[in-house]
Amino acid sequence: MLRRMSEAETPPSRGPRVLEVRHLQLIAAIVDEGNLTRAGERLHLTQSALSHQLLQLEERLGTKVFHRIQKRLALNDAGQRLLATAREVLGKLAQAEDDLRLFADDRRGTIRLTTECYTVYHWLPSVMKRFAKRYPDVEIRIEVDATNAPFDALLAGVVDVAFVTTETAPRGIATEPLFDDEMHVIVAPEHPFASKPYVTCVQLAAETLLTYSTLRGNLVYERLLRPAGLEPKKHLQVQLTEALIELVKAHVGVAVMAQWAVAPYVKSGAVIAVPLTRRGVVRHWQAARLESRTFPRFVRSFVDLVAAEGPHAQKLAIALPESRPRASR
Repeated sequence: MLRRMSEAETPPSRGPRVLEVRHLQLIAAIVDEGNLTRAGERLHLTQSALSHQLLQLEERLGTKVFHRIQKRLALNDAGQRLLATAREVLGKLAQAEDDLRLFADDRRGTIRLTTECYTVYHWLPSVMKRFAKRYPDVEIRIEVDATNAPFDALLAGVVDVAFVTTETAPRGIATEPLFDDEMHVIVAPEHPFASKPYVTCVQLAAETLLTYSTLRGNLVYERLLRPAGLEPKKHLQVQLTEALIELVKAHVGVAVMAQWAVAPYVKSGAVIAVPLTRRGVVRHWQAARLESRTFPRFVRSFVDLVAAEGPHAQKLAIALPESRPRASR
């Protein structure tokens, strides 16, 4: 059963707001400095002006906030409540100003990125770690769902930068070169390709091709097989490197990957890396962005770091044995 609210419980009517930031600063200064003279110096006010502002504030609030004990001011209950508010609000304002200065100096923000190949996650985390030391207030978000359509993600404003190997970008997308890496056919040690100086497109098409992406998003298919009118005997999409390697070892199929991406497996002898075609197949990595946008300074720094550190990952690549000469072009 509903009871009627008593007069004592009736909430106070809400008139116009009277508190301003300067009032909070005034209360905090008086408490911190201990007297009106020093508080006035802190706020660049005369003692008379400070006293006038305090009296005006108490009149607006309809209550005293200080007990006047001789020449000393002591906070009463209302003043304690006001001081707590002043500490909280002034602290948040100071933090907001610091944050905004970081934004203004391009030292705080967010980088939303995606990549066109899952193998970059072998080296990207180490680059992110180095970047975080330079820009601790910049957050990096990886949009994995945009991997298969990085240009669409850029045009839709979902990401700020995409690391791609597709050489032709759609209108509205600007690209800049980063580094190159070479693709090799990855096979089991007992596979017939393991002893060849290189694998031709026709030979590759006769195999089950294991890829991270769909065929339509695969560099080898789009650049080599499809233009030659070739289709792989069978195709399996496998998005985990470890699973892909196990399938290669089990003779389920072959894969085409960057040397550095499978370097540990090649070093251990689990798989063999063989060049693809007589000329070899090189991917040209690029950073892509909207033409209408320029990189903020922290994004520029991150892209430059990727360009500088990306090639170091290739140092893990396994050099072809001297006994396996590469055919001339």
